Amino acid sequence: MAQTLQNVLYLLSPGLSLRRDGLALRVEQDKQLKLSLPVHNLESVFVFGSDIYVSPSAMRLCWENGASICFFTDWGRLEARVEGVPQGSVLLRRDQHAAASSLSRTAALARSFVAGKLQNTRWLLARSARDALEDEDRGLLRTAADVQAYLLRELSRTEDNLDVIRGVEGRAAAIHFEVFGRHLRPAFRAAYPFDGRNRRPPRDAVNAVLSFLYALLRHDCVSALTATGLDPFVGFLHADRPGRESLALDLMEEFRPWVERLALTLLNRGELKPAQFVERDGGAVELTDVARKALVSAYQQRKMEEAVHPLFRETVRQGQLVFIQARLLSRALRSEVDYTPHLFS
Repeated sequence: MAQTLQNVLYLLSPGLSLRRDGLALRVEQDKQLKLSLPVHNLESVFVFGSDIYVSPSAMRLCWENGASICFFTDWGRLEARVEGVPQGSVLLRRDQHAAASSLSRTAALARSFVAGKLQNTRWLLARSARDALEDEDRGLLRTAADVQAYLLRELSRTEDNLDVIRGVEGRAAAIHFEVFGRHLRPAFRAAYPFDGRNRRPPRDAVNAVLSFLYALLRHDCVSALTATGLDPFVGFLHADRPGRESLALDLMEEFRPWVERLALTLLNRGELKPAQFVERDGGAVELTDVARKALVSAYQQRKMEEAVHPLFRETVRQGQLVFIQARLLSRALRSEVDYTPHLFS
């Protein structure tokens, strides 16, 4: 299965091959043409699973025309990204590295990323509490939202110590996922049991959906930071590790509740079916091709929805938000001002 959405080519089925045909890309299966499209219409190619072939000439055509190729596991974990030599502002990157070398600036930025996540998690909890069908669910979700508010106040008083800041974020996440199953409608809980966050690999359907959507979000954050001229590997909240896009993970934090709401909406509306998940030996749960296609489509549709930006008071698409935040982050690094996370309402 192959599809194109929002200038991104998704290769989802085992046995597909991607080859060059002049200035176009050909998607084939069993030597039969499935799709052909000009490379200038593409921004990225997403490859899911290990049994999909991308020819070297197709890779070259992509990076020569500014399109990246991202390789994901079956459950959506980003494993590799192939692109041309990145273009960016050396002065902006110097400012970024200088900020990363300053404990006070690193702590301030880390606080902002965590504050955005906690505030948006509180938004998600409050919305689910409002829509809850049972009093017990409503009470637990409201209590968890109140804890997020308490931790937000505690976060504002923390010293410039990254371990302390990360500790607040960890406690907030633990509370959030402790009640995460309460977001699901009672009628769906038997089909989608949830006993906490797990990954690499996910061991239940809910975690499989979350991991897949997080992977799509991570790619968007990498793209936004790279387009802005920032180094996605030099972060503030997340420690630097070889091969880890720490700044992209930082930027993701305030958007995780947005992705989680999409996952819950799809599950609560029955748009995903239990038959669209496969349990492998060892307990790993994977998405079928049909589930992946549904998630990709829903994610892209959500990005097309519009809202009024709280800072600029202009109508923007949801998919623009990570790019707007990347620009705000670059401004904060250049001017040494506070970074303002995006808050959903």
